Amino acid sequence: MSVFDDGPDPCLNGARAGSGGNPVEETSWWLDAGLPILLTLLIAVVATVALRMLVGRFQRRLERAPSASEGGNVQRAATLAHALSATIVVGVWTVAVMIALGYLNVNLAPLIASAGIAGVALGFGAQSIVKDGLTGFFILLENQFGVGDSVEVQTTANPVLGRVEWFTMRATALRAYDGTLHIVPNGNIQVVSNKSRGWARAIVDVRFAYGQDPEAVRGILDELFEEQRRDPQLREWLRGGPNVLGVETTGDFAVVIRVVAETAPAHKFDAERLLRERITQRLAERGIKAPAPPAAPKPPNA
Repeated sequence: MSVFDDGPDPCLNGARAGSGGNPVEETSWWLDAGLPILLTLLIAVVATVALRMLVGRFQRRLERAPSASEGGNVQRAATLAHALSATIVVGVWTVAVMIALGYLNVNLAPLIASAGIAGVALGFGAQSIVKDGLTGFFILLENQFGVGDSVEVQTTANPVLGRVEWFTMRATALRAYDGTLHIVPNGNIQVVSNKSRGWARAIVDVRFAYGQDPEAVRGILDELFEEQRRDPQLREWLRGGPNVLGVETTGDFAVVIRVVAETAPAHKFDAERLLRERITQRLAERGIKAPAPPAAPKPPNA
């Protein structure tokens, strides 16, 4: 030892003692846990952005799909995109947080067990809500109906007929023709009959009395329909016809000839009412007798 060496410097020793940990241990922690956690969070962010871009492309494709109205397509696409986006974000970040907790040496077994028990309890207690939500999701995905459509739904209770006023993932609101608003849980819908898509068929049964020539009646109707095809109002409603099919049935006191026409879905009943009105007027002008039930026999003492 040098004569100038007075031993260890106490100030230097104090500085080393107060440095707050071993640099080697800190570096090891960052390599073993810190860096993997940062990479996990970064991957979660990238996955979220990428999956949201895919959901956006899916939404734009749904908006361009053929439907009864552009507004209905936009609403349907927005609802589906929101549901998918929320599910993706929750799923991705749940997995990312669990991986990060694993790197921090947190025991995940109690957490997973608790989540499993809570999931089972929620499944038993809210199974109808889950069923409603899944059914609503597939109704939107398959575009079975939309707001403004006239539909008839067969439910677990009774059939319901009306116009769709609003729709959510859980329930559908139908406004009946008498003004009643029916709220139907989506999980209770068994069969959907959409009366607002594509085309509809107007059916009018023309009844006349026995003794009239069916061919003469058919000729009168063909003449009338040829005139009506040039009518601006009826031409707007019709897509084909009207045409006479022929004698449909023969009853006790009437012969029935059936008339059909393809119409726009929203104007089926309008076309039927207008055709009945004009057919009745034309047959009366041509002297075709309407059917009348036979008079009841008079009592013997009358």
